[in-house]
Amino acid sequence: MSIELRHLRYFLAVADTLHFGQAAERLGMSQPPLSQQIRQLEQLIGAQLFVRSHRRVQLTEAGTLLQQQARSLLLQVDATVEQVQRVQRGERGELHIGLTRATPLSAQIPRAIFDYRQRYPQVRLQLREMNTLQQIDALLEGELDVGIIRRRTLPPELVARSLFTDPLAVVLHRQHPALRGRDPASTVLALEQLAHEPFVAFHRSAGAGIHDHTIALCAAAGFTPRIVQEAGEASTLISLAAAGLGAAILPASCDHIHVEGACFVALADSGAHSEVQLVWRRESVTPLIRNFTALLLARLPAG
Repeated sequence: MSIELRHLRYFLAVADTLHFGQAAERLGMSQPPLSQQIRQLEQLIGAQLFVRSHRRVQLTEAGTLLQQQARSLLLQVDATVEQVQRVQRGERGELHIGLTRATPLSAQIPRAIFDYRQRYPQVRLQLREMNTLQQIDALLEGELDVGIIRRRTLPPELVARSLFTDPLAVVLHRQHPALRGRDPASTVLALEQLAHEPFVAFHRSAGAGIHDHTIALCAAAGFTPRIVQEAGEASTLISLAAAGLGAAILPASCDHIHVEGACFVALADSGAHSEVQLVWRRESVTPLIRNFTALLLARLPAG
């Protein structure tokens, strides 16, 4: 037989009260079994821990040393158990989250992540900026736990839930004829009005999902866009539009990227919105992932 944690807890109850009856009452047991457990502990250690008499109980020198060490050991055990339970509850650990470059520009996402950090301060968040296709690959490889992406067709290993829809806008040079004498902030255009305009767009390989969305929106408006320049960054497309090279279709949240001469104009087309989704691996839902997804889905009801 070896020393068990219960032996140390029984011992400390007696050492703290120096009274077997009071210690037994504190432990919720009768006195004879407690006395038996203490004798067993003394036999296992090979040292007398208490001097017993009819009038009082005293600690021996060995007992005094064990009292100090046992208290420290049990505190450490309790702290370890608490930390393990926190991990099991998803309150401690490390979570790897993917974000597209434009996603943080939507105020909802930073606000929801801030709320998560307030609720789970012992979870370390590792935020990685990746386009949608890169996030999908990283999720499949286990390099990301959760991704925040623009909607697209996903492999069956991944699960997606809608967070919110981000309106799409057309970015034009401030002197564009369609805006002559109009306030861009209160103007709404239909894409068919831009059918003969040159366009600047994301490279399809940029993985943003907006490239195909642009083609589909223009097709629904009755034309194929004449793309004269492609780029991999929203800021570059806004700069190209500001230079008058062509119109760009981007999430309206990108209007936080201020480029002199460019303005964002709302689109009237029914499909002119981009759905932002939360994605994770179907078979790898940990308590950390469960808590994070539950909070974001509650904070950002799709709509």
